[in-house]
Amino acid sequence: MVSCNLFGFNQTIEGQVQLRGRTITPSVRLLHELLLFAISLVPSPQLRAFVSQWSVFTLNVSKAHTPYVVARFNEIITKQLLEGALATFKNYSIQEEDIDVVWVPGSFEIGVAAQRLGSLGRYHAILCIGAVIRGDTTHYDAVANSAASGVLSAGLKSGVPCVFGVLTCDNMEQALNRAGGKSGNKGAETALTAIEMASLFEHHLK
Repeated sequence: MVSCNLFGFNQTIEGQVQLRGRTITPSVRLLHELLLFAISLVPSPQLRAFVSQWSVFTLNVSKAHTPYVVARFNEIITKQLLEGALATFKNYSIQEEDIDVVWVPGSFEIGVAAQRLGSLGRYHAILCIGAVIRGDTTHYDAVANSAASGVLSAGLKSGVPCVFGVLTCDNMEQALNRAGGKSGNKGAETALTAIEMASLFEHHLK
């Protein structure tokens, strides 16, 4: 048995964990727990990428239930972001039947849908996916700002992590590059963030 008390959080780990045929020792799992807590204090993109690869150890994926709120506007982009997120969850053994996909008209409507889902009390994290592309008017600024504040508000009011996966780009080329193009798939990154936050809330912030 390995036991640790860090800044008031008690963590006791007993036995071993099997993942994809490999045995994860208690010491490795403890290291992950410590890193996960540290990242909540000092956010770092590099550390987040590393910890996200191990987050499945602490999240009971057999009980994970996660919805996606996806904007239909700019669907050519949002569908690719959704596919990237779904593929990432599949890699972490989260079952398809435990994932709900909720479509809303546009990014402006994401926040209210996310808040409603969070209030149901049955989700570990909520992924919010959309794409706002700058046009010739100030409409872009209004929608982008409202989407960001709406997702933040949904998480604060519901107490469920609501992950912001809305692209805000100057043109379609930028959006395509971030939806599976040369800049990667931001939907996949959103899924990793959701796994990390769900694990943090499940084990340290109850």
